[in-house]
Amino acid sequence: MGHGGVHDATLVVLSVLIATGTSWVSLDLAGRMRAASGWVRGAWLVAAALVLGGGVWAMHFVAMLAFSLPGTDIRYDVGLTLLSLSLPVAVTAAGLLIAGRSEAGPGAIAVSGLVTGLGIVAMHYTGMAAMRMPADLHHDAGWVVVSVVIAIAAATVAIWLALRTTGPGVRLAASVAMGLAIAGMHYAAMQGAGFAPHAAPRPSAAAGMNPDRLAAWVAATTFLVLLLAFAAAVVDRRLSLRAAREAAALRQSEERYRLLLQSVTDYAIYMLDPAGIVANWNEGARRIKGYEAEQIVGRHFSRFYTDEDRAAGLPARALATAAREGKFAGEGWRVRRDGTRFWASVVVDPIIGEEGRLVGFAKVTRDITERRRAQEALEQAQSALAQAQKMEAIGQLTGGVAHDFNNLLMAVLGSLELLRRRLPDDPKLVRLVENAIQGAQRGAALTQRMLAFARRQELTPEAVDLPSLVRGMTDLLQRSIGPGVRIETRFPLGLPPALVDAHQLELALLNLVVNARDAMPEGGAIAVAAREGAGGEAGCGLPQDRFVCLSVTDSGCGMDEATLAKAQEPFFTTKGVGKGTGLGLPMVQGLAAQSRGRLVLRSRRDAGTTAEIWLPVAEAGAIREEGPPRRPAAARALPSLIVLVVDDDPLVLENTAAMLEDLGHRVIEARSGQEALELLRRARTLDLVVTDQAMPEMTGAQLAERIAAERPGQRVILATGYAELAGGTAPALPRLSKPFDQAALAEMIAEVMRGPASDDTVVAFPKSA
Repeated sequence: MGHGGVHDATLVVLSVLIATGTSWVSLDLAGRMRAASGWVRGAWLVAAALVLGGGVWAMHFVAMLAFSLPGTDIRYDVGLTLLSLSLPVAVTAAGLLIAGRSEAGPGAIAVSGLVTGLGIVAMHYTGMAAMRMPADLHHDAGWVVVSVVIAIAAATVAIWLALRTTGPGVRLAASVAMGLAIAGMHYAAMQGAGFAPHAAPRPSAAAGMNPDRLAAWVAATTFLVLLLAFAAAVVDRRLSLRAAREAAALRQSEERYRLLLQSVTDYAIYMLDPAGIVANWNEGARRIKGYEAEQIVGRHFSRFYTDEDRAAGLPARALATAAREGKFAGEGWRVRRDGTRFWASVVVDPIIGEEGRLVGFAKVTRDITERRRAQEALEQAQSALAQAQKMEAIGQLTGGVAHDFNNLLMAVLGSLELLRRRLPDDPKLVRLVENAIQGAQRGAALTQRMLAFARRQELTPEAVDLPSLVRGMTDLLQRSIGPGVRIETRFPLGLPPALVDAHQLELALLNLVVNARDAMPEGGAIAVAAREGAGGEAGCGLPQDRFVCLSVTDSGCGMDEATLAKAQEPFFTTKGVGKGTGLGLPMVQGLAAQSRGRLVLRSRRDAGTTAEIWLPVAEAGAIREEGPPRRPAAARALPSLIVLVVDDDPLVLENTAAMLEDLGHRVIEARSGQEALELLRRARTLDLVVTDQAMPEMTGAQLAERIAAERPGQRVILATGYAELAGGTAPALPRLSKPFDQAALAEMIAEVMRGPASDDTVVAFPKSA
């Protein structure tokens, strides 16, 4: 039923104006909240909630002040009045918070409008319940529903408009409509209110806040709303000015950044969208990749990859790795616009927006082709150096082993020689000793090969019969290549001898045969042949003289042109790691060149390889005939000599002294150079000094220099397993090659005693067959 009261028209108009103004300010503040972030967003949220909630409360109680019941004193409960003020502020803040999320859609706005509308309705009816008067208050259910619908609809529309970016005209119209709706909700609810006077006044009716105090509260709240609106305007002005300055600074920063990117020409720097589409382009990208900006922007970046990488899905994996791990870095081949390739260093970083979403990728590419080539060259040089150091270490080890083995062979050969001279005339015993001597002589030949490898002895060219040389090392070759490969020899009759160092040629031939075996992993045949020909037949610039060509031919995998061109380069090898030094063919080429010849390689892929060593022909009759070990018969024509023997190895010292005594000489023994000098100073007569070269503290060459200084003209023989003496300061001395037998020792003594006091005579141990 109706309430029977009256409304003051002026206050009604004022309540509508308060509702409209409050709507304008709250819509403006809520719109700013939407555009802000962080603490600023929270500040706009609080301001909008206070303005809208407080404004609705002020409108309500201004309308209540406009209402009066004739003859009835109306007061208001303080607690309920304060509760009615806090309700719209709280629910408005909650509603704006729900609707203000970035992912909020129509559903969230509807929920926000429902919460805010119900809060406003609750505020209205709480304010009505705060009325204290001598009458009972009743509400018509129909009008209650109408007021609730109006409140929810008004709140939903208000929030929806607040979150949209609209112009001032639209916002003003929306504020007027919302203000009228809020006022309409209030007056619709009042239309459904009914008042029933009490029969007698109740004591509590006079309690509560009178209308004058309520008016003061409403005025204060309205002032607060206006103050917040003014403060928001001031803050907004300052924020606008700061935003303008920041925008100008941002534009300047972006321009400087653009200029920086365009100035970088060594790096391709550009952005991709989340799908990998090129978004921008810098000068470095144009220079490195060859595309103009209009040719590539809007295209997928996978066109920079090779066909193989695109087929393998590498572009997609790069973006996925960057998005998942925060960075992708790698190197690989990339393709320019003209189709050429370059080796690139690539870094891809994800770009994350303020809301935590992936908005794209930053990609940096650098052309490091030259650096890669330099790195590869450095690695090759380091590998070559390591290989050379390894070979040097192996050479030193081999030389040391060979030297020690020489000393052992010295003792064995010398003792066997003396034993053979003292044996009874028993053919069986003599044959056994001869076999032992031949075995020791073969060991001596092996040590000579080892020393040649270790020390790179000076070449001693001699006339070499190639068929005899190859037959002499057939067993060694077969053992070196194993039973899976057979060796075939082809030598014509009447082949002239070659002028070459025999020992070095043996090493070269062994090297070529081993290479041929490695080219035939499944076995096969190796042909070792020789022929005579003119230098022009080699096709490598040799003079038109007579040459002998020693060739090694296999039926293996062969070499292509690129490999063949590099085959003779130092440290180049096609074998696996640790299976080849890359020095074998260069050593053979060095031997051929030093011998005034050439190494020629002929090969085709899957057609085998032929290695030819072209050597000059030796003069006729220059081949040295090698017979059995020589007897020292000629040496017995020499008178008995006083010989000082110096060696740090007791076995060699004792054996050399025994051979000299057997030759009829008197021997003085010394185990070091210093001991030899002391004995030399005490000896009145001394005909000859035989000294070892490799001794601790003082070498044989150094001892010879000391002897020459103290006793000029003293004859000295230097016994050594090396062809070159260390230090380079030793005088030219007669050298007796280790290991030596009694015949070689006797021959050297005869040469020295009949010749000048100092020369460079070298007597070598007879080569084993």
